[in-house]
Amino acid sequence: MATETQAGGQDRLSLLALCTIKDVNWNVLAREAQRPEGLARLLAGNVAEDSRDGRSTAAQLAPALDSLPERRERAQGEIDIAAEIGAHLVTVLDDAYPSNLRVIPKPPPFLFYRGELNRDDARSVAVVGTRRASTEGIDQAVKLASLLVRDGVTVISGLAKGIDTAAHSAVLDCGGRTIAVIGTGILQVYPRENAELAERIVERGAIVSQFWPSAPPTRYSFPMRNEVMSGISQGTAVIEASSTSGAKMQARIALEQGKRAFLMSSLVTSEEWAKSYLEKRGAIEVNSVDDVVKWLRSPEQVEMQSSQRSQLALELV
Repeated sequence: MATETQAGGQDRLSLLALCTIKDVNWNVLAREAQRPEGLARLLAGNVAEDSRDGRSTAAQLAPALDSLPERRERAQGEIDIAAEIGAHLVTVLDDAYPSNLRVIPKPPPFLFYRGELNRDDARSVAVVGTRRASTEGIDQAVKLASLLVRDGVTVISGLAKGIDTAAHSAVLDCGGRTIAVIGTGILQVYPRENAELAERIVERGAIVSQFWPSAPPTRYSFPMRNEVMSGISQGTAVIEASSTSGAKMQARIALEQGKRAFLMSSLVTSEEWAKSYLEKRGAIEVNSVDDVVKWLRSPEQVEMQSSQRSQLALELV
């Protein structure tokens, strides 16, 4: 992404500094920072967004502004820690911020990543499912991921055991691109047994985190990870998942974000929640990779949609 332009270093540092303020809503900061003069407003303690989270964030900003120099130092420290392992930073202020992610209702203000993010990654599908996958589920994940690679699609997943591991591995074995969205800081690999897989992903794609570099795994971080995993892709393909699975949650999130939720026919047959998602939520039943690919847009179309939706959001402020 070396050809992309970046925001000024001080602006990026200021945005991260604002994220260190206790109880501010990071999604509000991200939405506000993308609006004209939005960062300047935030640095003055003001928020244009008239919502409960917007008002709450404005109330937290004002008393913390005097401490911004120290907060910038802390933010720079986080950037330096990430750089020690070769990780990079991208923020909503940068052109390189993923187009699919920019337009979701709750965009993260920044991402730390290892590897490389490409413009063509906008043509992407998340392949997810249970950690306790059956042999049939693993086979389906491998087949779908491999065929998506054949069609030039970047495969997104979460580096977890089971379906995620199968999808990432299949892509790498085919020489394709894959992105792992993780539920910890970029300094960590979770689960540890996927450390070697993570290094392979860095060589052929990217590992992405929306958290501070040293952040540990928590019960809150993985649902937040699902938001970004869905958001960075055009749709989520669920291979195998119970009614309490994080993969089911991601299907719901995808639909709420205006993305596609692709449910394998075998999943629809075996799980009542999947049948309900087809009938009541607008999910799509799929039998083949063609059933998925026909819904995908080109990177150029994604960028155009991102620009149009961002402009509409600005007009509604």
